[in-house]
Amino acid sequence: MRGSTRPPTRGPTRRVTDGARAGRAGTPAQSPALPALRVAAALAARTAEALAVVVALASLVFFALRLLPGDPARLVLGDEASAADLARVRATLHLDEPLGVQYARFLRGLVTLDLGDSFRRPGTHAMGRVADALLPTTALAGVAVALGAAAGIAAAIAASGPWLSPRARAWIERALVVVAAAPLVAFAPVVTWALAARARLLPLPGDPDAGAAGLLFAGGLLAVPLAAHVGRIARASLAEAARAPFLAVASAKGAAPWRVWVVHALPAVVGPIVTVVATQLGALLGGAVVLERMFERWGLGSLILEAYASRDLPVLEGAVAAAGALFVAAQVAGAALHAAVDPRARAR
Repeated sequence: MRGSTRPPTRGPTRRVTDGARAGRAGTPAQSPALPALRVAAALAARTAEALAVVVALASLVFFALRLLPGDPARLVLGDEASAADLARVRATLHLDEPLGVQYARFLRGLVTLDLGDSFRRPGTHAMGRVADALLPTTALAGVAVALGAAAGIAAAIAASGPWLSPRARAWIERALVVVAAAPLVAFAPVVTWALAARARLLPLPGDPDAGAAGLLFAGGLLAVPLAAHVGRIARASLAEAARAPFLAVASAKGAAPWRVWVVHALPAVVGPIVTVVATQLGALLGGAVVLERMFERWGLGSLILEAYASRDLPVLEGAVAAAGALFVAAQVAGAALHAAVDPRARAR
């Protein structure tokens, strides 16, 4: 009996192992282009959603100006306008056409970027005025994003590393909460009065001759709430990453504290930081409108308010559509950046 005994698992194990190897060999290798195709498809779908949002927002403005109580022509000319003037305005703005024809003309104008001439400035294209105002607002928002993200990340690292006492870190966290809750209109005039009007250390944000210094000052004011939100999210993410084993390994290998937190910990939490910046862009653009109006800076917010006050319907429709397009473009860019820096976002 003992001489005829065989190992009971050798044969089956070999057959199973060989079968598994055959199965792996028979499975075609995944193409390296498939992840890139998935990312491209996701970006294409998100871009289509963004375009749908822009069209929906612009359509809402279009129908609100035409279906709400009140004659759009009388909104433009006032109650004392004559019948002849009202008829001329209706013909100029195509208000005498059926609503479906007006909407089709409006959509075609959005696609071709031609909504007609400004009613208050004959001979000037409405989208031309929008393009002139879009560049300063984009520059202001870009500076605010750069300054806010940098200041928020710096505050989060200062409150996370070992170089400050627990009391100092607690004060930084409280300051981030207070600043995040403070509205822009509460501190921007006070800071401007103290630094620009009183001490004359900085130029006025709305001074057309201030140049880059005025842009940096205005962008810095706009960046303060964003920095607080970024700092809170980055601080929470770094606190969670502090328990990760790879930071302990980096410290054990002799890396300096700043290198542990900046080189190793910070890249691991870039995803939440990008997400909070993208979600705060709506409030950032709203703050840009307030800031432009407060300091008489030229931009998209000033143009929207000016077009609304003067009842310049083509400019108002184009400016609102451009503001929506700027917001959704920032959202798409934030999602693309998140997918580029975080493999977990690409796997979704």
